[in-house]
Amino acid sequence: FPSHDNKGGGKGDLDLNNTPTQSLPDGLWVGGHLLLNNTPIQSLPDNLEVGGSLGLYNCKNLKSLSPGLKVGGDLFLDDTSIQSLPPGFKVKGHLLLNNTPIQSLPDGLEVGGSLFLYGTPISKKYTKEEIRKMVPGVKGNIYL
Repeated sequence: FPSHDNKGGGKGDLDLNNTPTQSLPDGLWVGGHLLLNNTPIQSLPDNLEVGGSLGLYNCKNLKSLSPGLKVGGDLFLDDTSIQSLPPGFKVKGHLLLNNTPIQSLPDGLEVGGSLFLYGTPISKKYTKEEIRKMVPGVKGNIYL
């Protein structure tokens, strides 16, 4: 793989869907999409960079994200055990948190696309207008 700020990674996609992957190496960067859907992954390495979308759909063991995570596309966290996001978290595309136990959204959250919160404690507790005031950095729509 070519180097990227002395980190390990590559320009293309990394598809680990439906594999027994439980962890990834520190300093990993993926120029394209990183797909970890339906895996038992428990955490992501610090400072993980993904140029495209990051798929973590149905990763039931994933409870939190590292503060240095960078996602250049969409972030799919549907059907995970995510309860919170790091302060100042940024996603350039859509952020999907459907059917997660997320309790709150962090200060400084920025989403370049839409925010999806179907089936979450947040969607039951707040209106779209209240969520918009809490996280004004959401560029697209908010779906409850």
